[in-house]
Amino acid sequence: MSKRPLYKIMFYNQSKVYEIYARNVHQGEMFSFIEVEKLVFGEKSTVVVDPAEENLKAEFENVSRTYIPLHSIIRIDEVNKTGTSKVTEVTDKDNNVMNFPVYSQGKNEDPQ
Repeated sequence: MSKRPLYKIMFYNQSKVYEIYARNVHQGEMFSFIEVEKLVFGEKSTVVVDPAEENLKAEFENVSRTYIPLHSIIRIDEVNKTGTSKVTEVTDKDNNVMNFPVYSQGKNEDPQ
């Protein structure tokens, strides 16, 4: 019997980098979104509880499926085992992740 695939998804959201684990990742029906299902968090049988992972688990508590904008994805890896899900604050010093530029009509007109 083959193992079920496990994916580590890293994405950028509101000046933070999220690292989550899920069983299903695929292109969703909504244009330019990645669909992530069956989120996986640490084992419940462990004695040590990571408060950061517990906060992230609470944030996704009632979520059966989430859609992440394609331009927010940093990377998706297929992994053999679950690591610790976490949220990392991005500072200006180590901010090498930028939002895709968005231009709205009228704001970037040539002044003449």
